[in-house]
Amino acid sequence: MPPKIQLELIVQNPEKNPHPTPILFVHGAWHGAWCWAEHFLPFFADHGYASFALSLRGHGTSAGREHLRRNRIADYVADVAEVIGHLPNPPILVGHSMGGLIVQKYLETNSAPAAVLLASVPVHGAIQTTLRTALRHPLPFLKANLTWSLFPIVGTPGLAREGFFSADMPAEQVARYFARMQDESYPAFWDMLAFSLPRPQKVSTPMLVLGGAADTMFHPAETKATARAYHTQAQIFPNMAHDMMLEAGWQSVAERILGWLKERNL
Repeated sequence: MPPKIQLELIVQNPEKNPHPTPILFVHGAWHGAWCWAEHFLPFFADHGYASFALSLRGHGTSAGREHLRRNRIADYVADVAEVIGHLPNPPILVGHSMGGLIVQKYLETNSAPAAVLLASVPVHGAIQTTLRTALRHPLPFLKANLTWSLFPIVGTPGLAREGFFSADMPAEQVARYFARMQDESYPAFWDMLAFSLPRPQKVSTPMLVLGGAADTMFHPAETKATARAYHTQAQIFPNMAHDMMLEAGWQSVAERILGWLKERNL
């Protein structure tokens, strides 16, 4: 039997009165566990939740960078299942962007106490995002397709700002985040486009769906369509861009999640 892939897991435990249910955060394309460590992990640990953020295989300091280009969404789902298998209790799942798709796919065959989708890949896939990117930035899009590398799509601080951050985020902050971004699997992009789309009818886990009004990756209408597929209503945060966990208004997003969890006695 082949050895398990070594996955980076950033952990922040509460100092007192821990909830029995932990939270597992799943990052999106081009990111790693680091995107949760700045705000969300300490916030939820301060509110009593054992908080875990993994870097999917080939991301962050997880093993498998040399095989990144062959990864599929199913591989990332397996990484989430691997981490969950080592937690003391089934966790609440929070997935951002591609991580939202991974959470949706995991929940097709598994249950969780609750799940949160942040600016997630929509249930109909990333086709609209792909078309918008091709029209706005034809040369980086062409390079990505010729090289089977998704990094050109976000390959400058300016492109990263447009894709992930608000226009008024300080340049030095954008540069700091951009320095941690990396390539993403091209086959995983195929899956986001068409080959591994969510099947909401197979999911019974309660779902909170959140998006940003200024998100250029997945527009509010797409987030609302995802929420309808799960028989709920999306909440769209004004002036919020794609990276909701790093934006200036991150705390309002975290507080909405916290309030929803409390409503569910979690």
